[in-house]
Amino acid sequence: MPNTKQDRARVAAGQDHEVKYEAHKEGVSKQAVKNAVKEVGNSRKKVEGKLEEGDL
Repeated sequence: MPNTKQDRARVAAGQDHEVKYEAHKEGVSKQAVKNAVKEVGNSRKKVEGKLEEGDL
């Protein structure tokens, strides 16, 4: 299991299962997750922070 800790710290917007998981976890659409990744990068903390702001 290489880089699992690093992998968990990132949201892979190209991986549907990752986007779906994050969308379900945050209660938002998959598109909102993709938009957040585009705007703030793929850091899970930054994406979740952006989604919690609710302006996507």
